[in-house]
Amino acid sequence: MQTITPDELREEFQEINDYDERLEYIIEFADGLPQMAAEHRVEPNRVQGCVSNVWLVASQRPGESADDSPILDFEADSDAVITRGLIAIIVALLSGKPAKEILAIDIDGLFTELDLQGHLTRSRSNGLRSMVRRVRELAEAAL
Repeated sequence: MQTITPDELREEFQEINDYDERLEYIIEFADGLPQMAAEHRVEPNRVQGCVSNVWLVASQRPGESADDSPILDFEADSDAVITRGLIAIIVALLSGKPAKEILAIDIDGLFTELDLQGHLTRSRSNGLRSMVRRVRELAEAAL
């Protein structure tokens, strides 16, 4: 699974000025997202608020020390390629991080800074917010 830091994502988007090239970049993330196991593609794992079907699950493992919050690993999928790319970016940014760190990252602010939502349709933009909200809910539940 691909990982990326917020700074690396910023750098990539700064180098891509053309909207179509940004979409291509998002689709590349979709191509790199591992296929989700069929048993996880069920209604309780579906992200509410997305027009496309988006499934998201989190598994937990202990933090580095007893005082650390659990580390979350995300698995996700979507039946729409651009939406799959968006959830793949979220997974690449946040998977493998402690729950407290996930909650501290301003992912909405990052996407606003990148003007990602400005180039999406209203329904995709709403879906993106729903995906971020679901990740945050899973991180909060892990604490």
